[in-house]
Amino acid sequence: MKMIAVGDNVVDCYLHQKIYYPGGNAVNVVVNAKRNGAEDCAYIGIFGNDKKADHVMWALDQEGVSYDLSRHMVGLTGQPGVNLTEEGDRVFVGGPRITVQTNVKLRMTQEDLDFISKFDVCHTSCFSFLEPELAKIAARCDISYDFSDYKVKEYMEAVCPHVKYVFFSGSEMSVAEIKELANTCHALGTEIVGVTRGGKGAMFSKNGEIFEQGIKPIEVVDTMGAGDSFIAGFLTKYCDTKDMAQSLDYAATRAAQSCTISGGFGYPHPFDD
Repeated sequence: MKMIAVGDNVVDCYLHQKIYYPGGNAVNVVVNAKRNGAEDCAYIGIFGNDKKADHVMWALDQEGVSYDLSRHMVGLTGQPGVNLTEEGDRVFVGGPRITVQTNVKLRMTQEDLDFISKFDVCHTSCFSFLEPELAKIAARCDISYDFSDYKVKEYMEAVCPHVKYVFFSGSEMSVAEIKELANTCHALGTEIVGVTRGGKGAMFSKNGEIFEQGIKPIEVVDTMGAGDSFIAGFLTKYCDTKDMAQSLDYAATRAAQSCTISGGFGYPHPFDD
């Protein structure tokens, strides 16, 4: 399987430790896909000109994820503040509002689209502001899209017709609500709909057929990026096997393993002076 991720990169700033880690939904997913054995992985995003952007690029280099078509501009990298609960859950507590990604929206060039056509899956999310580009990307390869906890119907109507896989965070959702959400996405053209539910596991629907997956018990260090790791695990296995049960089991294992390290995928860096 070959994956490209297009969209956000940030550093997650652990305020209590004065340490930051590379992250962002797109970066986390593609790095984990590479760790899962995807044969070729790449990333397109917007990098600032600060030390935090340098650290994200350095981490991508360590993981063998190319980013040659990414943009570079003057400005700050996204840097949300993070606190951890006693249970290891991460709580975001804000950060600079003006960053390179809020100042400039990523738009696809012909070179980008030609490059994307070499991959099996393009992953992006609601954090990447790529909605106007989805139709062009979908004409080149399948799209995976993370809605996070954003479930506004008008937004789903704009996104779902262009994507094959969608993922939601829904720990508060009932089974009936998840099925209704999945049916809405299917009716709009999406084939596979997944809802991760924290400690309740995950529920997925493939064209209306329901699959449930429990969690894999683990001693939790940090839950940062566990959902992204789940997405990467599912996509990596499913693209190779087309087996829903096997792919969900693998995704749960990978998500649990990601909770045993700090940050989205490691690489701590002390706060800059």
